[in-house]
Amino acid sequence: MEGIRLRTRSTQCLEDVTEQVADAVRRSGVEEGVCHLFVPHTTAGLVINENADPDVGRDLLEKLAALVPSDPSYHHLEGNAHAHIKSSLVGQSASVPVTAGRLALGRWQGVFLAEFDGPRERELKVTVVAAGVETQAATASKGEGLTDS
Repeated sequence: MEGIRLRTRSTQCLEDVTEQVADAVRRSGVEEGVCHLFVPHTTAGLVINENADPDVGRDLLEKLAALVPSDPSYHHLEGNAHAHIKSSLVGQSASVPVTAGRLALGRWQGVFLAEFDGPRERELKVTVVAAGVETQAATASKGEGLTDS
């Protein structure tokens, strides 16, 4: 597992981490498999979306702000309840296939850390797993290794 550390720019923003994740995949040496991404924070999340037009990210943040406003009407008294709700809506993890040693993202896709309570120091955990390793669960699903008890 590798950690990517970054400082977010503002209170709410999308930080493009595609290149840092791609670098972690290259360093792993995995040719075929999956890249699992996890953000271990309760007021930040992870988004895979278009990275060609910054207006897409701006629209996403504006609509989330409209859906979950940052007003004081929440029970959580720290003043960041909206950030907890937004991170729950977008989620903190994603998986991306790895093909030929590279992230198999779509043409216009990028990986973004979604900040909802910044600016802060954040971390993104990256785990790259090679394909082709048959697990005990996969063997059991084929009916092999099962015994009557």
